[in-house]
Amino acid sequence: MANLTFAIMDTEHLDAILSIENMAHSHPWKASMITDLNGRGAFNYVLMADESVVGYFYAQNIVGEVSLLNIAVSPSEQGKGYGRALLNHFLEQCEFREAESAWLEVRESNQAAVSLYLDEGFNEVDRRRDYYPSDQGREDAVIMSYYFLFSS
Repeated sequence: MANLTFAIMDTEHLDAILSIENMAHSHPWKASMITDLNGRGAFNYVLMADESVVGYFYAQNIVGEVSLLNIAVSPSEQGKGYGRALLNHFLEQCEFREAESAWLEVRESNQAAVSLYLDEGFNEVDRRRDYYPSDQGREDAVIMSYYFLFSS
């Protein structure tokens, strides 16, 4: 079993992230979006297995409402639980920041991700029709939310 660690995303991780982004997504983010690590409310992490980046997430916290903007695991490392580990770390970081809710959008065709999000407590709340480009034209985005319960 690999030695797994999470690290705050840094410029030293960008080459690996760009590579994963281009392999893992049919319509990857532009490099300029990947390299912008310090946007408003940004908190971005990498998952490392034996000191190699195997996955990452980009998130943004605006006044207690967190958006999971991008999450990916290297295709060669998928099926090992790394996506679940990343998602759980994301939720832990949201709790640490005392977020009220977390939101994400996922391609309707990405049923593995939809199932993971549902398993971890997200709920489908809406859809954006024809939101994502696809090889067949356009596909819907499933909008999902997660609400944190804090005792006062």
